[in-house]
Amino acid sequence: MKHYPVGVIQGEHQWCRVSSLLCLSLSHSLTHYCHHWASYTLGVFVCHSCSGLHRNIAQISKVKSILLDPWSSSELEFMDSLGNNACKAKYEQIVPAFYYCPTQKDCMLLRDQWIRAKYERKEFVCVERQEEGFLWKRGRDNGQYLSRKFILSEREGVLKYFNKHDAREPKAIMKINTVNATFQPTKIGTAHGLQITYLKDNSTRNIFVYHEDGKEMVDWFNAIRAARFHYLQVAFPGTPNSELLSKLSRNYIKEGYMEKTGPKHTEGFKKRWFTMDDRRLMYFKDPLDAYARGEVFIGSKENSYTVLPGLPPNIQGYHWLFGITIVTPDRKFLFACETEEDQKDWIAAFQTVISRPMMPQEYAVEAYFKHKP
Repeated sequence: MKHYPVGVIQGEHQWCRVSSLLCLSLSHSLTHYCHHWASYTLGVFVCHSCSGLHRNIAQISKVKSILLDPWSSSELEFMDSLGNNACKAKYEQIVPAFYYCPTQKDCMLLRDQWIRAKYERKEFVCVERQEEGFLWKRGRDNGQYLSRKFILSEREGVLKYFNKHDAREPKAIMKINTVNATFQPTKIGTAHGLQITYLKDNSTRNIFVYHEDGKEMVDWFNAIRAARFHYLQVAFPGTPNSELLSKLSRNYIKEGYMEKTGPKHTEGFKKRWFTMDDRRLMYFKDPLDAYARGEVFIGSKENSYTVLPGLPPNIQGYHWLFGITIVTPDRKFLFACETEEDQKDWIAAFQTVISRPMMPQEYAVEAYFKHKP
């Protein structure tokens, strides 16, 4: 059988087009020439990052470098007969609209399970939903993870969990219209860590969960997205699916430590963990706290919200050097960052929100913040 040595492949018709093909695994372009790889058993071209994930399912997908490995004529013919478009049509026949298709920016768990779901489990020929099961949940007060029963009811529009496996009444009922789920492996300290948030008395409540099986966690993540998709379809009939999909789940705009002072600007600055969730800026004593110590609504520039670098000149006491002032119609909020880079990143995050006009429903949220007890 004839083999093509390194470098000869570059002259083949199929390989001349490789830089314009999509990386099927993550739907992003193969833009870096030295990152060209291919699964010669599936017939797809993948990027360098995806090639490592394909090696995790070596019984199904065998990977070669386009430039560094020799290729046989039969392997080239097989790749030419399939390619990304043909494989996408085969393995992504019925991907549900709610299903989260990760990009190269998402965590390893989402990317790995996306590849496994397509090629190993072939889920998008027959999709199963996860609606009931047991997850390890972090205790609100002691930080200990205990097994808890979770039930997601699309009909009731709620996510519930129970403190005891045989309990009749749930410990918490989360209305699906306020629920969000986002993977937080670094914050939680496990690759399968999921942060679930919902509104309780219009304040954000955090729940941190994980499961040893990555598939279970991705199933739960997409089950929550499915329930929210159903809710939004009912709540906003006639709205195109393309508009609803962006509202199924969201990652935080930015998280990290800053220092803050109180409303009188005479209190000492305290170090707090901040989370920017759309227009809600929340701060916590610890990143894994169940409840925020406080929340700030960030409106738009049309409604007199602005962000300024630095602090007012009369501010005294020790604090980090790189200040930020957020001006709202009612008061100024003062923060301090440890580095200039952090300051620039936070200002950019605030500007992203402030430059966006407010939606009608956001005015109701703003009004609640103004009259919050």
